Amino acid sequence: MKLIKWGEAGKEKTGVIINDLWYDTSAFGGDYDEAFFENNGLERLAQFVKANEGKLTQISSEERLGSPIGRPSKIVCIGLNYADHARETNAPLPSEPIIFMKSTTSMVGPFDDIIIPKNSVKTDWEVELAVVIGKKASYVDEAEALDYVAGYVLHNDVSEREFQLERNGTWDKGKGCDTFAPLGPFLATQDEIEDVNNLRLWLKVNGETMQDGNTSNFIFNIPFVVSYVSQFMTLLPGDVISTGTPAGVGLGFKPPVFLKEGDVVELGIEGLGVSVQNLKAYVKN
Repeated sequence: MKLIKWGEAGKEKTGVIINDLWYDTSAFGGDYDEAFFENNGLERLAQFVKANEGKLTQISSEERLGSPIGRPSKIVCIGLNYADHARETNAPLPSEPIIFMKSTTSMVGPFDDIIIPKNSVKTDWEVELAVVIGKKASYVDEAEALDYVAGYVLHNDVSEREFQLERNGTWDKGKGCDTFAPLGPFLATQDEIEDVNNLRLWLKVNGETMQDGNTSNFIFNIPFVVSYVSQFMTLLPGDVISTGTPAGVGLGFKPPVFLKEGDVVELGIEGLGVSVQNLKAYVKN
């Protein structure tokens, strides 16, 4: 299945995509959140959709899409998980996954604006494959890790490099700003993706291709990452793990190139759709 959330920000309804058409599933009840995944929601939703075949209300493709999942307990990110990206940022290849957190308040829809933070001059882009956890995971064996995965989603891990790298402390400062985690357009369940370790992912800025990579170049693949993270924290249903970005980020250019007001970022992953974000300057409300 392909799950979507649609409608006004903060008031989104649930839906599914069937044969490229959007359908409302709000009659199913609830949200695509921790409770949904924890209580066998994917199977129950599939049964609901089948039972209502031909009866679901079609949604206009003009409707706004939100993040396809409700706000999770955490967004966990894996740094430097592509060798080419590590090289372009002059970082050594990690011997173990680098883990940092991204604030859940940074999560927005796939076509929502990215707001350049106050005092930011180094806002950057990062196309990433994100994993959505399907059930509580703690000390998971790598061989069983995919049993804990609900599906996959496209993620732009927007980053403010000065906040991240020049302001002391951990990377989190540059990762959790408002609008810095556009997710979607949809959550694809595992059966929708033939080989998650062989997916092309790409990103363009103002129509120019900046990133063009493949998940076959992971340093640490998804089963390893899910297992590894679960050794350090309990993953709850609906939690997100973002698996890193390939080469081509603005920081890696010589000289570096960063996003500015008016820029348009377009990104996609094979089988997970395309998202587009316009850059806007911060304005105090």
